[in-house]
Amino acid sequence: MRRRPDRSLSVINALGADLVVLQEVDKRLPPRPAALPHDMIEEDGWTILPFGAPGGSLGWHGNAMLAGPSIGLRQTAHIDLPGLEPRGAILAELDTPIGPLRVVGLHLGLIRRYRLLQVATIVRRLRRLPPMATVLAGDFNEWGSAAALDATAQGVRFARTPPSFPAPRPVARLDRIALCDSLQATHVGRHLVKPAHIASDHLPVWADLAART
Repeated sequence: MRRRPDRSLSVINALGADLVVLQEVDKRLPPRPAALPHDMIEEDGWTILPFGAPGGSLGWHGNAMLAGPSIGLRQTAHIDLPGLEPRGAILAELDTPIGPLRVVGLHLGLIRRYRLLQVATIVRRLRRLPPMATVLAGDFNEWGSAAALDATAQGVRFARTPPSFPAPRPVARLDRIALCDSLQATHVGRHLVKPAHIASDHLPVWADLAART
C-alpha cells in the first residue's frame, strides 16, 4: 500500500521493452502530479512521449507511453472517450524496428456499455487515419468473455495474453493487446519476477511483435 516509484521503475526496466504503455500514472486529485517522477524515468534512459496534458502529468487521463532508444516519434494525439467516468486514450505514431507503428494506449471504464462505446470511438478515430500497422494496449477492464470486445474492436484481434489481475494471484485478463492483421505476436506473457507482484495491483503483460508475412 506504499507508492514506490523506484520499485515500479525497476519492474519496467526488467521488461527489456522497446515501448511501455502505462495506466494510472497520475495521482487522482488535482493538480494530478505524476506518480512516476519525470527525472527518474529519464535517468533510466526512457523518453516520455508527449500528449499535451497540463501540469506535471506523464500523459493523458492517466495513460502514458515510455519509449526506448530504438523508437522514433512521428506524432502523438489524444482521444476523448464517452462515459460516466472521465476517460481518455492516447495515440502515438512511431518508427520502430518492425516499421511504422501506430499505438493506442487506453484504460476503459468499469461499465460494459461504456467500454464498448469507448472501443467504438477509438475504432472510428482509427478509420479516419491513413493506413498503418496498429496496436491497442492497456486495461480493457473486461472480466468475462471478450466476445463483445471482439465484435466491437473491428480491424484488430486480441492476442492471447494471460491473466494479470490481481497481481498477487492473477485470475482476470484485464490487460490486453490487440493487433491489426499486418502484425503478429510471436510471444506473449506476463512479468512474474519480483517485485512485480507488489509494485502494482496489475502484473505487466508483454508481447513481442513482428510484421505478418
